[in-house]
Amino acid sequence: MVAVSDRERERIAAVLADAVRGAEPGEVPERLCAVAVRLLPVSGASVALCGEGIPVPLSASGPRAAELMEMQATLGDGPCLWAAETGAPVYVPDLRGGRDAVRWPVFAQQAAAVGVRAVYALPLGDRTACLGTLDLYRDVPGELAGDEVRTAQLVADVLTAALTALPLGEGDGLRPPGEEPWLSALATGHDVVHQAVGMVMAQLGVGADDALARLRAHAFAQGRTVFDEGRDVVGRRTRFDDRD
Repeated sequence: MVAVSDRERERIAAVLADAVRGAEPGEVPERLCAVAVRLLPVSGASVALCGEGIPVPLSASGPRAAELMEMQATLGDGPCLWAAETGAPVYVPDLRGGRDAVRWPVFAQQAAAVGVRAVYALPLGDRTACLGTLDLYRDVPGELAGDEVRTAQLVADVLTAALTALPLGEGDGLRPPGEEPWLSALATGHDVVHQAVGMVMAQLGVGADDALARLRAHAFAQGRTVFDEGRDVVGRRTRFDDRD
């Protein structure tokens, strides 16, 4: 592997610092997604935080990256969720062949259908305290080179530092009165899913895990995201019962 020189590391760090300079808290994830696409041979990037049973999508470099993030949240499976669960990087060089296609067959098929052939998921934090993941997507199969892996990790490290330093919301003492917490504004879909899970629990008399599984299955069967399905449940446009 080719090591990143001190000069190159300094250059990358300067690019990352420039990307977030003057940014509002809610803009930081989006800016770092954009700079990851500039620095690496990838076509898209997204960021999600670990949530209870479902990832919290924060930002994406574009519509397709956002779709892939929501796809894994809907399926409850995929390399990005695995990276969050294990706290270790997951590099998937080819979604159409080898063990990667077998490991996550449904996600692999759906991702390939929208033109994505490789996924690289890096945990934010470490094995003992994983905050979420930086997820990188590429249109062509292949491994990241050694220097590219190091660059991706540097982006993930900066993103981790930025997220842990940002005021998260209620009770942090750092937000002006009356201003909406930046994390709440970005994670509204996640909150809706949790509300929907509670309603499905009440309708079916099941536990939270089973309710979320039912919500995901119904969304997948309808070709929708779990976030869209959750909005319909909360809006009382969709109801679950024993015949569902």
